[in-house]
Amino acid sequence: MVDPGPITPGQVSFLLGVIPIFIGWIYSELLEYRKYLVPLKPHSDNNLVELGDVAEKDDDKTDLLEGGLARSASVRFHNSSIRTNIIRFLSMEDSFLLEHRATLRAMSEFGAILIYFYLCDRTELLGDSTKNYNRDLFIFLYALLIIVSAMTSLRKHNDKSPVSGKSILYLNRHQTEEWKGWMQVLFLMYHYFAAAEIYNAIRIFIAAYVWMTGFGNFSYYYIRKDFSVARFAQMMWRLNFFVAFCCIVLNNDYMLYYICPMHTLFTLMVYGALGIFSKYNEVGSVMALKIFSCFLVVFLMWEIPGAFEIFWSPLTFLLGYSDPAKPDLHRLHEWHFRSGLDRYIWIIGMIYAYFHPTVERWMEKLEDCETKKRLSIKTAIVTIALFVGYVWYECIYKLDKTSYNMYHPYTSWIPITVYICLRNFTHQLRSVSLTLFAWLGKITLETYISQFHIWLRSNMPDGQPKWLLSIIPGYPMLNFMLTTAIYVLVSHRLFELTNTLKTVFVPTKDNKRLFCNVIAGIAIALPLYCFSFVLLQIHR
Repeated sequence: MVDPGPITPGQVSFLLGVIPIFIGWIYSELLEYRKYLVPLKPHSDNNLVELGDVAEKDDDKTDLLEGGLARSASVRFHNSSIRTNIIRFLSMEDSFLLEHRATLRAMSEFGAILIYFYLCDRTELLGDSTKNYNRDLFIFLYALLIIVSAMTSLRKHNDKSPVSGKSILYLNRHQTEEWKGWMQVLFLMYHYFAAAEIYNAIRIFIAAYVWMTGFGNFSYYYIRKDFSVARFAQMMWRLNFFVAFCCIVLNNDYMLYYICPMHTLFTLMVYGALGIFSKYNEVGSVMALKIFSCFLVVFLMWEIPGAFEIFWSPLTFLLGYSDPAKPDLHRLHEWHFRSGLDRYIWIIGMIYAYFHPTVERWMEKLEDCETKKRLSIKTAIVTIALFVGYVWYECIYKLDKTSYNMYHPYTSWIPITVYICLRNFTHQLRSVSLTLFAWLGKITLETYISQFHIWLRSNMPDGQPKWLLSIIPGYPMLNFMLTTAIYVLVSHRLFELTNTLKTVFVPTKDNKRLFCNVIAGIAIALPLYCFSFVLLQIHR
């Protein structure tokens, strides 16, 4: 039974905002189309002049920025005030619409996808079906994907290490993207088929994502030393732009998509740890003190009874969540549970990133050793890793769900380290990756959020996705094939749109323009929300 909930001011604001954008885009496409339909006088020398004028105008708009925005349009946009641009848009000025046609198209497409989310999850237009777990089918589908990926997308890489200049490839970008990809597939299948028996494995996968947050952000800030406002804004946009609109349009709490606030928190903590006294990051003792401070902060916040509630209570409006199926739980229970499970692993990721150059140099020396010595050392490493992994599996992994969660924050680094050792112990393994999984690894955020509404269904605000979206009733496998194809396509498109709009609204080296964009966003959103609120009050 679908319960869309009451219409909210946020939903009305979204519609009031997206409709003129959509109209402006359609009109800009019409103007672009009409440009090439201007009738020319037959057998006239004036045609050459007119064609030359058109060519000059076209040349002015062919210089493209990343994401499809015309450079000439971007320059004019930045050289004019926000107020002027808003007036030109509202008056539907032809030249303005043509200059920003690509941006209007991206915004319209983004809005249309969010409307599709609502139609799939909060209306009766499409049906739903129950989840059904079959271990044989689950393993078959995943094994089939691995086989197809290995046959079609196995690639060898020869990237050079920024430290040694050699092709060591220890924990290279291709490998970590592949890692995220194959974990994400299992994570999604776990939700789709309700594969409760791999719950503990899913906890490890989420810990690995958080480990990569610590590892990746530390590597970037430590090497690039870029703590600029623009870089920070781009990261926050990447993590929260899409999910913010999902919360508005679907009337959901932020914590329903708990991965987003978790990664935002740990990204902020890495940024703060390296950003404070950043000029001393090269000093080993200072870095040791910073990492120790991170452990201390986490210990005080999560291990001391009552400290978590005191610190986070003021942010209950943002991080609070009430599951309709469990209304008696405290609003901060979900945030405490989710963030607490992986409270230490991001720091382990930072440590691994700090020693990454050292390990690379050690691996370089190992590869240059004589064959017998090299094989002996590698065999010892693999043997120890397998033994530790086996002990962890027998003593920790096999525990029931509740017992396992108690040990998880302190032991999740073990299987992650074992995987890293096994995945990197030979140059041949390090130099290859399955690019299909790597491609999926790049859109994990979009596939995570989108699954709630266009692959699964919650049928109500803040509801967990307990049902499957049904487009072809009575044919579960055909329905799985179709909904999955649409779901992956939309997720990939959302990834591209998020980056395109980031290029437009979050300039890289212009803090003044960034500040103006933030003020303009508030100036547009606040009146829209107030008007929508009043409109709903009058209607009621």
